[in-house]
Amino acid sequence: MPIPRVRTTSLPGVGVQYDFTTREQRHLSVIAHRDGSRSLNLYRADDPDACAHSLHLSEGESAALVDALRPAQHSTALLHTTDLGLIAERIPLSGVSYWNGRLLGETRMRTATGASIVAVLRRTGAVPSPTPDFRLAGGDTLIVIGTREGVDAAAAILGRE
Repeated sequence: MPIPRVRTTSLPGVGVQYDFTTREQRHLSVIAHRDGSRSLNLYRADDPDACAHSLHLSEGESAALVDALRPAQHSTALLHTTDLGLIAERIPLSGVSYWNGRLLGETRMRTATGASIVAVLRRTGAVPSPTPDFRLAGGDTLIVIGTREGVDAAAAILGRE
């Protein structure tokens, strides 16, 4: 199946709009806003200029959607944790988080939830297997692995302000 042609339109003061038509002849657009958020728009089948549904996604939600839509990028050598009853999630740490500037060990994450923080993503790069003396910072994204319940509990702890 051929890859659809994507039209790009600059939206001054807003960002960039990407438009394409699906194989079912549906008009779809994504607006990449300057703040990193995205708007996903699906237009009516009977009027391709009339928007039927619009969904505004944060930068993190957009990244999660991209991960879900691009399963081909995942290597067959990667561990599929769901087969083991485990999940891995990205949990952002806000700038106003209680944990901003504190040591990772202070969270007592594994003891409290059974979930493990296996990496921290920062603008400067990834930190795999951070030690308990690793200092957390607002804007970090923590990669947490555990059971669904453990990861949910970890998200609640890390969301503390």
